[in-house]
Amino acid sequence: MSVEYLLDTNIVIFALRNRTPVLRERMHRVSGFAAVSTITVAELHEGVWRSADPTQARAAVDGLLALVDVLDFDQAAAAHAGGIRAALRTAGTPIGPFDTLLAGHARSAGLTMVTNNVREFARVDGLRVEDWSEPAT
Repeated sequence: MSVEYLLDTNIVIFALRNRTPVLRERMHRVSGFAAVSTITVAELHEGVWRSADPTQARAAVDGLLALVDVLDFDQAAAAHAGGIRAALRTAGTPIGPFDTLLAGHARSAGLTMVTNNVREFARVDGLRVEDWSEPAT
């Protein structure tokens, strides 16, 4: 199996908190085809450190990370992220710094970005985006 989807941090947090039937079904269907970036891992660990119950938060994060591949943010991802940041800033429509890095990672690897923050990622040329928090159409 090859990875086809990169899960954004907000969809991972949505899955950890809500575990809706829609999201569970989508996650099960693409098991082995989804990954997270090391950027997302860093964001998740920030949440662990800031949590009221770090032990429980760490267990939840570790459990989820055991189910998906973790992709290293590499030079190709960095180059794409730099181009995305420049293009969006020039257009006056920047997105957040972590979202820029994740978009660069997904685009450089030819992956579909899975997020429930479609509005931000839709600004990125050449990036395929899906929202798994809603039923598939």
